[in-house]
Amino acid sequence: MPVVERGEKIAFKNAAERTLQDGQMRRNLRHATTVIRGKREIVVNEIDDWQELREQAKQIKTKALKNLPRLLEQLEENVKKAGGQVHWARDADEASDIVKQLAKQSGAQEVVKIKSMTTEEINLNRVLADEGIQAIETDLAELIIQLGNDESTHIVVPSVHWNRDQIRELFVREFNQPELTNNPPELANAARAYLRRKFLTAKVAVSGANFAVAETGSVGIVESEGNGRMCLTLPETLISVMGIEKVIPTWEELSPILELLPRSATGERMNPYTSIWSGTRENDGPKNFHLVLLDNGRTDILKDSVARETLHCIRCGACLNICPVYRRTGGQAYQSPYSGPIGAIFSPQIWRSERHFAHLPFASSLCGACADVCPVKIPIPRILTQLRYRMKRQSGQAGFFERFAIGLVTWFFMREQRFAWLLKLAKFGQVPFKRKDKLASVPLMGAWFEARDLPAVADETFRDWWKKNKS
Repeated sequence: MPVVERGEKIAFKNAAERTLQDGQMRRNLRHATTVIRGKREIVVNEIDDWQELREQAKQIKTKALKNLPRLLEQLEENVKKAGGQVHWARDADEASDIVKQLAKQSGAQEVVKIKSMTTEEINLNRVLADEGIQAIETDLAELIIQLGNDESTHIVVPSVHWNRDQIRELFVREFNQPELTNNPPELANAARAYLRRKFLTAKVAVSGANFAVAETGSVGIVESEGNGRMCLTLPETLISVMGIEKVIPTWEELSPILELLPRSATGERMNPYTSIWSGTRENDGPKNFHLVLLDNGRTDILKDSVARETLHCIRCGACLNICPVYRRTGGQAYQSPYSGPIGAIFSPQIWRSERHFAHLPFASSLCGACADVCPVKIPIPRILTQLRYRMKRQSGQAGFFERFAIGLVTWFFMREQRFAWLLKLAKFGQVPFKRKDKLASVPLMGAWFEARDLPAVADETFRDWWKKNKS
């Protein structure tokens, strides 16, 4: 099913051209994101102080990042007090190697996994597979992606581009159950029966973390199916991989985030399962708990006065569901675990050496809808423009002509009379390039016309019409 082949790295424009050819994917994606947006609107409108909650959450994240070194040390101390172990990973290779060594020490041939963006970020499944250890995805959507040898297209609902008929065909083949129908409860039961055997035999579980509370050393995840609860209680060893930006100072400051997250992510008033654990306890859950704290470029982002708000993200996916670019191309075109608007600003910053991610800041119309729905008020369009400028400077594409053209347009736009002159000049200057109501390719602007249309200047401008008709 994947349109962009696994592991293939090409520019976003070329990848998007290929995903746009998948009509079924686009229909599935359009339906799913429309439904989620509708549900979100209902539950958001139930809260009178929604905007105050957003501002409160933003301030909490800002404060946490400002005090990040101290909070991480406090978290480490309290995790150890509760019987857990803490590992620090500078990058993806270190983090995946830590998990690999812990899994090997336990003698595991399989590990069960809770849905986790950070483990996708460090490419954990491949690393474990190279050591002969199979990672079993237990989230239903992730399981579909894994069994179908596909790539995720959404950070909350990875298989959102699959419909029930496609899922039935997959399960019939993988579970050898030809009698299966496309009835969702029946499909869920088939997956449940498969996963239950894995839960009961797994020695090791791997999770991510939606948050960690520094004052008690507690780690938490939110999910909708209960698979996470099974992973957190049955295996002997639990390994959690957490981005360092997920730490929150106190329980009190976690409260608004837990109100914002489910409403923004899935249109639910609360998550069906919120699981929180603090170290280990005798005869209660895993005997061994390991917390892997992942940097992987996050401290570099924190140093950037403009882009640091990227780290406020709570992984709700609301910006994906509203984005006109994402809703047409799907997440696979971004070639990153982090797709959509948040992926367009996060991926280029943590993978600066991988050139194909440099295209992502340009995969946006800058309409601003993502900033409007973001529950923690990340100024995504502002960060996008900052990254675009940086990418242009680094690539050397921001040459003399481009700077001159922007400066000239700026000069015209600074005065009303200058702007009127510009319209008159454009009206006559466009004649050689005008094709009906649009402009054909203009010299030195070929790249622009490859991806978008440019309307022609009207024969009669609004200013001219107003002069004639204002009386």
